[in-house]
Amino acid sequence: MPFTAPKPQPRGFARRVPPAIFPSLLGLLGLGLAWRRAAPDFGLPGGIADLALGMISAVFCFGILAYTAKFMRRPAAVAEDLKILPGRAGLSTMAMGIYLMAAVLAPWLPGLSPAILFLGLAVHLVLIALMLGDLVEAPAEQRRVTPVMHLSYVGPIVGAQMALALGYSALAAAIFWITLPVALLIWYRSARQALRERVPAPLRPLLAIHLSPAALMGTVSLGLGYQTLALAFAVLAALILTALVLGARWLLAAGFSPFWGALTFPLAATATLWLALGGALGSGAWRGAGDGALIAATLIIPPIAVRVLQLWAKGTLAIKTNAATA
Repeated sequence: MPFTAPKPQPRGFARRVPPAIFPSLLGLLGLGLAWRRAAPDFGLPGGIADLALGMISAVFCFGILAYTAKFMRRPAAVAEDLKILPGRAGLSTMAMGIYLMAAVLAPWLPGLSPAILFLGLAVHLVLIALMLGDLVEAPAEQRRVTPVMHLSYVGPIVGAQMALALGYSALAAAIFWITLPVALLIWYRSARQALRERVPAPLRPLLAIHLSPAALMGTVSLGLGYQTLALAFAVLAALILTALVLGARWLLAAGFSPFWGALTFPLAATATLWLALGGALGSGAWRGAGDGALIAATLIIPPIAVRVLQLWAKGTLAIKTNAATA
């Protein structure tokens, strides 16, 4: 067979922006918002968290701008990215990041935050429609349940958090009750698969995503006044996190990869839930657990995000994650 040289990547801004940048950026945004909540516990001025959020938001907005430029060059690139696991995870977390931007800007631009929230919902709903279309048309072996489905189909629960903060309680409740059975179904199907199949080492970091719905559902439950349900989700998050910590060597056996970005946001979301529960119940135990989880997240999330962004800057992240080219 004759050798065929690889096609050179077309020149121009944002020709091959990898969606894999967004999970780590989402983790950084979640971490910054958790520190905004917890700064008084550590005797820190709130301005430090806001300064960090400003820098993180600038990087996130640049990522959005770059991916939008890629979309404008060739809209079909989005559909191609959604056909692969890193692309689905990345674009879903991009939409979730838009929700968090509404929270970041709420103290400074309260009039703009609702528009950002609804923009995030619109983007996420379009992505869900595209992914469901691909799922229906895919062969049976490609319709397996994966942890990334939490990001794709349960991810709007992040929007419910923002809706509560902005006073849209009915919208938050609707999102909660729609996404809750979806999360339960994904957990159930994933557990059944885990009993029958071995998870390949490179994909194991994605298992950390199972922690996110527990933490997010718990935070929204608390905001809706379902304290018993919130406590149940907090315990579930503790059990999942304990299993991940005890299995860390197995989980990370393949070494660093862009999939490590899946470890970031779940940690920040769990710290946020425990901090919120500690404040609502006046529980020093949950507050202390939240502070401890926040410290751990601070030690883990930034190094992972920096390594992923370095791969993007070097041009290798797109290759490693097979990102589409515009």
